[in-house]
Amino acid sequence: MNDIISYAENELRRFDENPFNHVDSLILSQLAYVQFDGLVPGPEDSAPFVRLGDLYKAENFPSMFKDLLYVDKNRRFFFALAASPRFRDIGLNYYVNKHDYNAEKQFSAVTYLLPDGTVFVAYRGTDLTFVGWKEDFNMAYKSPIPSQEEGVSYLDTAAGKTSGSIIVGGHSKGGNIAVYSSMYCKSTVRQRIKAVYSHDGPGFREDVFSSSAFLEVKDRIYKFVPQSSIVGMLLQNQESYMVVESRKFGILQHDPFSWIVVNGDFKYAKTVTNSSLNVNYNLSRWLRDLPDEKRELFVDALYQVIKSTNARSISDLSEIRIKNLASALKAFRKIDKETRKFVVQTIRELIVLYVRSLNPLSKRAVTSDSASSEGSVNRSEGEPSVV
Repeated sequence: MNDIISYAENELRRFDENPFNHVDSLILSQLAYVQFDGLVPGPEDSAPFVRLGDLYKAENFPSMFKDLLYVDKNRRFFFALAASPRFRDIGLNYYVNKHDYNAEKQFSAVTYLLPDGTVFVAYRGTDLTFVGWKEDFNMAYKSPIPSQEEGVSYLDTAAGKTSGSIIVGGHSKGGNIAVYSSMYCKSTVRQRIKAVYSHDGPGFREDVFSSSAFLEVKDRIYKFVPQSSIVGMLLQNQESYMVVESRKFGILQHDPFSWIVVNGDFKYAKTVTNSSLNVNYNLSRWLRDLPDEKRELFVDALYQVIKSTNARSISDLSEIRIKNLASALKAFRKIDKETRKFVVQTIRELIVLYVRSLNPLSKRAVTSDSASSEGSVNRSEGEPSVV
């Protein structure tokens, strides 16, 4: 079965021969994970766009693919893009990559210039750093998070340095930032946006969906989730979405390289799996019953324990020794008794909810909780139904 790599290797038609499509949006969103530090100019550099094909240099590779998931796939993916007549002439500029541990912010974005003059603003999803994951969890009780605010500023800046139509997109948290930034950017910028892509990006709190800002861009949002989506269904309330088939199972379907591509488009499924609906139902119920201050307390307590190990990324965990685990245990014991009891109880409840999610919910339970966020809509003739 084909994926975005084989698509990039075999789709040789240029954009004037085969117009920009949904798969192209996922490709440019995934490309945003590549580390372009020192290779692509930042917004403050006033430098010209860098041609994608010109980045294909062996001396660039060690830094470009550092700390990425699926390094071999990302290398093959980039090589295919750099050699492709469809992608190699795309320009890159205004690259930003920030980690602010005090502000609990992980943000990265890059702007592409397509051959026809269309601007694609891509936001990177969560990387392997713990501060990035902490910021994701902060979404459960806080809006906006720092990366969402930074995303708005970045979109306004990139738009001010370019002209023409704009497409905004991203994968995972990047998709969430793409939607949020399109909602709250300057009105003159919003008028230039023709499409917003969220590839398995988490949703928003209910107050965001009920805002006039969301309604203004709602019809331009294209959201895609895999069949067993977990991340993209988080905080899912009113965004419509299309379901893509994946070669993997469960949470591993979050990997864009697993999404199936057929004849230049995704292979679509009718709906997400029951397990995805069940997890979403149970998590939504858990969040609904937990006030914001309790959500914040739970997230902060766990993050303090992780910080005590001095690990800054998931990859650092492989190097943690007994003394680091002892530090984590000591940090947990230092938490006041009331909070410690609450954290243990909350973890226990989450485990129970997970076990329950493995069992089918009654039709009534799924329908009643999902009715407000799911409805059949068709974007255009020939496209899959949106649920």
